[in-house]
Amino acid sequence: MEIFQAVTTRRSIRKFRPDPVPEGLIREIIEAARWSPSWANTQPWEIWVVVGEPLERFKKANRQRFLDGAIAAPDTPMPEVWPETLKRRYTEIGKRLLTAMEIPREDKEGRLRYAGDTFALFDAPCLLLFCVDRSLAREYAMLDIGAIQQTVCLLAHARGLGSCILAVSARYPELIRETIPIPEEKAVIIGVTLGYPDSEAPINNFTRERAIPDEFTTWVR
Repeated sequence: MEIFQAVTTRRSIRKFRPDPVPEGLIREIIEAARWSPSWANTQPWEIWVVVGEPLERFKKANRQRFLDGAIAAPDTPMPEVWPETLKRRYTEIGKRLLTAMEIPREDKEGRLRYAGDTFALFDAPCLLLFCVDRSLAREYAMLDIGAIQQTVCLLAHARGLGSCILAVSARYPELIRETIPIPEEKAVIIGVTLGYPDSEAPINNFTRERAIPDEFTTWVR
């Protein structure tokens, strides 16, 4: 797949087919992604690949923890305040998702069910958890994490896989460590799901929008 096509046609997948992702394909993607850029070639990323029974246990427990109303305590806190422009974009994507699934705004049960699906990682057959050592300056190391996770998502797309970068996969790190042997000295940054997209699902086909370059680009001549 040509690189411009990969970048512009990749999208977050929120409904997967049940087919497992071959281990060889996951290894191929990671093998290529290791060439992602990082500060001074430090390559601070560490990746845990979770599939099979451990992943099923984590998805079930993560969903239940959310439904129980547990307070999130991620290793890297989410922002609590967003500028109005960013908040508008966040709200708009939520509306598009619910519309695609035909869930009216007043349908609280349907909205809760969708949120539960999110914490169950949309039942993806593979989860990659990206971590860094806690001794690192998090704000800087995360630039490198962002670089490799984007590379993974593009490579997956080029191989016919779907992906979704999910903050909810890292909301409860103590729960993660109950199932996945990530040492305490490693900070869980983010998770990326992998799987074969359900191409017929409306939630994978709604119209996407992005800001035009003039909204975020300043030219200095």
